[in-house]
Amino acid sequence: MNAQIQIIKTAQGHMALCQDTPTAIAPAWFSVDFWRAKEAVVGSSKGRYTTWFVASGASHWVLRHYWRGGLMEKFSKDAYLYTGLENTRALGELRLLDTLYREDFAVPKPIAANIVRDGLFYRADIIIERVEGAEDLVAKLSKEIMSTGQWQVLGATIAQFHQRGVYHADLNAKNILFQPAQTESVTPERFYLIDFDRGELKTPNPQWQKANLDRLLRSFNKEQGKLPSLAFSADNWASLMKGYQGAMQSA
Repeated sequence: MNAQIQIIKTAQGHMALCQDTPTAIAPAWFSVDFWRAKEAVVGSSKGRYTTWFVASGASHWVLRHYWRGGLMEKFSKDAYLYTGLENTRALGELRLLDTLYREDFAVPKPIAANIVRDGLFYRADIIIERVEGAEDLVAKLSKEIMSTGQWQVLGATIAQFHQRGVYHADLNAKNILFQPAQTESVTPERFYLIDFDRGELKTPNPQWQKANLDRLLRSFNKEQGKLPSLAFSADNWASLMKGYQGAMQSA
């Protein structure tokens, strides 16, 4: 799978391109100013920082910069110690997404990453394809409930990732997308996992798998604390776990 990634040396670092990424791509594409100049910024998502939605021809992409968090953010908002290209967070995420996408996991299609060197440090950006018609679970549950069956499907989806050994470093309600059925492509509704920064493939183990689920439950409870009307309950979580455990046991 890694052979699908093409590495191109640039004046300031490296670009990593997936197999069918447009050959015209350049480092400038990883700046929102490039897309603003083309009047191609079509939206954004705001958390701690802004993620941009851009239109490239008929394709809609997500442009995300890598920002630091926690204690290290006080020293630098976006500079990481460079210990080799393969150790950069952007290339690691792109490689993982490329592997999972080609194995038909419910992840966005990866496009490219850009790593810019600055002495002992680097900064990075990634472009992925936007999941058509999808919204994160906080947005969805703030407007409507999910059925018992949908919660079970979500649990089974997470189980598929865990069976493969996919460790998601930040599994939370905003990093799960719900895509309604796509009538034109006759595609059923589907849950996607997004934002695989610091994610990795590990040997399946109940300990880290449980920690992943515990993190997700804390996320739902936290979001409901901020928005009491959020359509989430203990019964919903029980349905998710039923779907998860059923999928794990049938593997």
